Parts: sequence; C-alpha cells; structure tokens
Amino acid sequence: MSLRSVVTVGREREVQQLARHIGRQVFAADDVTEAADIARRVGPELILFDHRFAPDCIQEFLRTTGNNSHVHIVAVGNDEKNVHIAGQFREAGAHHYLQGTRDHRWLGQIVRQTKSKFKLGASKKEADGFFADDLAASVSMVGQSKAALHTLKMIKLVAASQCNPVLVVGETGTGKELAARAIHAVRHLNGQFVALSCATLTANLLESELFGHVKGSFTSADRDKIGLLELAAGGTIFLDEISEMPLDLQAKLLRVLQEKTFRKVGGTKEISCKATIIASSNRNLASEVQAKRFRQDLFYRLDICPVTIASLRSPERREDIPLLAEFFLKTSTICAEKAEKIVSITKLAGEVLREHDWPGNVRELRNVIERAILLESTEKVGLNSIVIDTARPNQFSDSATADKIKDFSLAKAERELIARALQETSWQKTKAASLLGISRATLYAKVRQHNIRSGTSCISQAQSKISAPSAAEPAAVAN
Repeated sequence: MSLRSVVTVGREREVQQLARHIGRQVFAADDVTEAADIARRVGPELILFDHRFAPDCIQEFLRTTGNNSHVHIVAVGNDEKNVHIAGQFREAGAHHYLQGTRDHRWLGQIVRQTKSKFKLGASKKEADGFFADDLAASVSMVGQSKAALHTLKMIKLVAASQCNPVLVVGETGTGKELAARAIHAVRHLNGQFVALSCATLTANLLESELFGHVKGSFTSADRDKIGLLELAAGGTIFLDEISEMPLDLQAKLLRVLQEKTFRKVGGTKEISCKATIIASSNRNLASEVQAKRFRQDLFYRLDICPVTIASLRSPERREDIPLLAEFFLKTSTICAEKAEKIVSITKLAGEVLREHDWPGNVRELRNVIERAILLESTEKVGLNSIVIDTARPNQFSDSATADKIKDFSLAKAERELIARALQETSWQKTKAASLLGISRATLYAKVRQHNIRSGTSCISQAQSKISAPSAAEPAAVAN
C-alpha cells in the first residue's frame, strides 16, 4: 500500500528514503516556505518533517498553507526517546511523531489512515461529518451522536490520567478496541499496542501468551518465549473479553495489577510491568461476580473509571447509523472496481438500516454494507442489496411448508415496499424507482407482477393479492 505523493522537509537522506518506501512521488523541500509552496502546487497526502524542525515550524507551515488539515503531517525525531516532545508536536498540529527513521512500526497504520482520510474527501469539513475530532479520526471512531461524544469525553479523561488498569465495556461489535486504541494514542503515542483475546485460547495457552514461558517449563516449551505483558513494554496491552479468562488466571492478573511485576511460566525472575492494561468485556461483570464466574477483587480493581460504549440500538447512538453506513461505503476495499462507482444509499435502504436493532452493532452494520457493495450493480445501494438476516434458523420441520412461508413473506414485503414507494411519490414511477434503487423498467415489471393499482393501500393490496391471485399468476411469486 502506497501514497500518491509525499513531501519531505529537511535534508536528512534517511527521511527521504523513508518517504520513498511509502510514496510513488517524493518531493523534497529544504525549509517550511518551500514545503508550503510544494504543498499548494502538488496537494500531497503526507508531509514528513525531519528532526531539525521544531513544533513551531509545523505551526508556521499550517499558517502559511491556510491550515489545510487534510494533509497528514508526520514529525520524525532523532531516535531519542522523549515522550514530552511527542506531545508538543501533536499540539502543534502533527498527526504522528516517529521516534526516528528506524521507528517503522507505525508507518503501515499511518499510510492506511491517510488513504482512508483522502477517500472521505480532501476537505476537513467532509471528514468532520464522520468524526467528532482529530483523536476520533486517528482511530476511525465514527460518530457525532450524544453517546459517541460522551464516550470520547471519557476516553480523553481516562487517557490523560494515571488510571491503570482501564476497563472498557460494551456489547459485542460496539468498538471497544477502537476505544482502547484511542486511549493508547493519547497516552503512549509511540508505544507498542498489543491485543490478546481471552476468549479464543485455552487456559494454558492464554497464560503462556500473557506472561511468556521459559524453556522446559512444559512439554512443548523448547525455547524461551516473551509474553505480551513484556512485549508491550511501556505501551498498552489490550485484554479483550476479560470475562472469559479462567478464575485461576484472574488471580495471577490481579497480582500483576497490584504488584506491577510478573513471572514467566516456569520462571523465577520478577519482570517489571510498565504497560497500561486495558481490559474489555461484553458482559456485566457485576453479574458475573454474583454468578461466581469472575473474581470480585479483580472486578473492583478494574472498575475505577470504566469507559462505556452504547449499542447502536440505543436512542442516544442511533443517529450514528447513517454516518457509519456512509463511512463504510466510502472506505470499503472489499471490491476495488466498485470503489468509486457506488456513491450513496437510497432513502428506503437507509430507512431499513435505521430501523434495524443491530444486535451485532457496528461490526454487523459493516458486514451488511460490504455485502451490499458486492450485490449492488447501480451507483446507489438499493433495498434489494440490503440483506441483513442471512442465516435465520428454520423453525419448521416440514421443508415444503417452510419454503412456502418464506416465499410468502418475501413476496408480501416486496409488494408493500413498492406500493409504499408509489404512494409516497404520487405514482411518479421514475421517483419511485429511484427510492427503491431499481430501474424504471424493473418497477413496471414488478407493478404488473404484483397487480399493484393506484388508490389502494399497501396492506389491502397485499392482502387482496394473497387471498385472490389472478388466474394468470401463481399464488406465491418466486423471487
């Protein structure tokens, strides 16, 4: 993955080589004035400032170019660890600070974020339609609702404090890892972020992944292994779905939180834990404590200032559904040839998205939009491409009866939606077809197929069609 154009500011050869790794075109500027001139002419996606330029130079560049914040700015240090100066560069307007030219850990993420931002449009106004602020944009946390703003406020409050551990709670698919990454971005700009799912590993493997092990500590331990607590160093370790962690391992984690040290499996050496520990849960941990599935002492240790993420069906967050749908439509890479061909979602398709309860939350919504992109053949995602329930269990043992009921419900839904669209547009078929996301010819065919007539309500049309099919048509219409 590479960017169209990158500008380097300064004469450091290593920074220019770094730019060539990520940019198809690289422009070199000796100073801020020249960089601003190139930026106006070329419109680069990324600008790299070498370590000779202080934070106020970035402020000067932004003033000179009219604060064009759609350009991603990265300051490259001189390999010296300095957390404070990283914060100064961020305050000055830099989106990222690399500790030095050898600090390549963030390059891939920086390029992905930059490309996503340019897909949304070159103006800050358009990007601001999706994100509440720059922090939310840096981790792609879409949302402008009351719930989204409250979550972002709590993230900043916790991230600016010394709170450790941090608990993030919310239903599956609400974006708990994004919240964890946002906390990490504020607290450890250049530190490691490592994630571990507590639900996908056996107890023994989970312990080994978390703490590491020494050679010979168990049968297959043929060498020493560094655990994720040690690998995270002064960064962040994210323990996803901590409610799934076995009770005996919970006790060992509690000791880490209290003593800030741990031992490898089979080891005797105490290793210092400097990382911020962020845990997430999609369960009510207080209820898990009552059910004896989660340690009470660990719960109280985690429950300092929890960050809660609302579900999409929550009234305070439901208004984010259209934003999320549009964001996924604009940034999806599931079908490259359709990337710029499908530009919007029809009104009726949008209504279906807004009315659904989304038990899988943001993750489910993203899947639905990406499925729609694959199915859609026009420039707008229409109702026919919105497939939400792909695996509804069959409640009937008789397959013939089940097929009949399924066919009946689909035909009824199609008749009602077409009749509704025609009524809302006063039977202007071109507008009705646009609302439905189908062609005018297809609409005419559907009107004839379902015997839809003007002046009859949607429900009565559907009922009359079901109870009294015409002689020329079967009672159930196969779709």
